[in-house]
Amino acid sequence: MNERDFLNDQLTTEKYMTASYNIALNEASNQALYQDLATIFKETQDCQRNLYNLMFKNGWYAVEQEQQQKVQQSFQQFSGYKSQLPYTVQ
Repeated sequence: MNERDFLNDQLTTEKYMTASYNIALNEASNQALYQDLATIFKETQDCQRNLYNLMFKNGWYAVEQEQQQKVQQSFQQFSGYKSQLPYTVQ
Protein backbone atom coordinates (compact mmCIF):
# COMPACT_ATOMS: atom_id res chain seq x y z
CA MET A 1 0.00 0.00 0.00
CA ASN A 2 1.42 3.40 -0.94
CA GLU A 3 1.20 6.56 1.17
CA ARG A 4 -1.84 7.89 -0.70
CA ASP A 5 -3.79 4.66 -0.20
CA PHE A 6 -2.78 4.50 3.45
CA LEU A 7 -3.95 8.07 4.11
CA ASN A 8 -7.16 7.50 2.17
CA ASP A 9 -7.87 4.44 4.31
CA GLN A 10 -7.21 6.45 7.47
CA LEU A 11 -9.44 9.28 6.28
CA THR A 12 -12.27 6.86 5.49
CA THR A 13 -11.92 5.31 8.94
CA GLU A 14 -11.96 8.71 10.66
CA LYS A 15 -15.10 9.70 8.70
CA TYR A 16 -16.82 6.50 9.81
CA MET A 17 -15.74 7.01 13.43
CA THR A 18 -16.94 10.63 13.43
CA ALA A 19 -20.35 9.56 12.13
CA SER A 20 -20.55 6.81 14.75
CA TYR A 21 -19.59 9.14 17.61
CA ASN A 22 -22.22 11.58 16.39
CA ILE A 23 -24.90 8.92 16.76
CA ALA A 24 -23.59 8.00 20.20
CA LEU A 25 -23.71 11.65 21.27
CA ASN A 26 -27.32 11.93 20.16
CA GLU A 27 -28.27 8.91 22.27
CA ALA A 28 -26.11 9.33 25.37
CA SER A 29 -28.30 9.71 28.44
CA ASN A 30 -25.51 10.00 31.02
CA GLN A 31 -23.88 13.46 31.21
CA ALA A 32 -20.40 12.18 32.09
CA LEU A 33 -20.50 9.71 29.20
CA TYR A 34 -21.76 12.47 26.92
CA GLN A 35 -18.82 14.71 27.87
CA ASP A 36 -16.29 11.92 27.28
CA LEU A 37 -17.85 11.12 23.91
CA ALA A 38 -17.88 14.81 22.96
CA THR A 39 -14.16 15.05 23.70
CA ILE A 40 -13.36 11.95 21.66
CA PHE A 41 -15.66 13.17 18.85
CA LYS A 42 -13.78 16.48 18.66
CA GLU A 43 -10.40 14.73 18.58
CA THR A 44 -11.62 12.38 15.86
CA GLN A 45 -13.06 15.24 13.85
CA ASP A 46 -9.78 17.19 14.15
CA CYS A 47 -7.83 14.12 13.00
CA GLN A 48 -10.18 13.73 10.05
CA ARG A 49 -9.67 17.37 9.07
CA ASN A 50 -5.88 17.09 9.36
CA LEU A 51 -5.86 14.01 7.13
CA TYR A 52 -8.07 15.79 4.59
CA ASN A 53 -5.75 18.84 4.59
CA LEU A 54 -2.68 16.62 4.12
CA MET A 55 -4.27 14.75 1.23
CA PHE A 56 -5.51 17.97 -0.36
CA LYS A 57 -2.05 19.57 -0.03
CA ASN A 58 -0.49 16.59 -1.82
CA GLY A 59 -3.11 16.66 -4.59
CA TRP A 60 -4.62 13.36 -3.49
CA TYR A 61 -8.05 14.76 -2.66
CA ALA A 62 -9.34 16.93 -5.46
CA VAL A 63 -12.29 19.26 -5.16
CA GLU A 64 -13.94 20.60 -8.27
CA GLN A 65 -15.03 24.22 -8.39
CA GLU A 66 -18.72 24.60 -9.11
CA GLN A 67 -20.04 27.10 -11.61
CA GLN A 68 -21.15 30.37 -10.00
CA GLN A 69 -24.61 30.06 -11.56
CA LYS A 70 -25.22 26.68 -9.88
CA VAL A 71 -24.01 28.02 -6.53
CA GLN A 72 -26.39 30.98 -6.85
CA GLN A 73 -29.30 28.69 -7.78
CA SER A 74 -28.70 26.50 -4.73
CA PHE A 75 -28.40 29.55 -2.51
CA GLN A 76 -31.72 30.91 -3.75
CA GLN A 77 -33.41 27.53 -3.36
CA PHE A 78 -32.32 27.05 0.23
CA SER A 79 -32.86 30.69 1.15
CA GLY A 80 -36.50 30.19 0.22
CA TYR A 81 -36.75 27.41 2.78
CA LYS A 82 -36.13 29.87 5.63
CA SER A 83 -39.70 31.11 5.45
CA GLN A 84 -40.93 27.56 6.13
CA LEU A 85 -38.99 27.17 9.38
CA PRO A 86 -40.81 27.56 12.70
CA TYR A 87 -38.13 29.92 14.02
CA THR A 88 -36.26 32.91 12.66
CA VAL A 89 -32.96 32.26 10.88
CA GLN A 90 -30.59 35.17 10.56
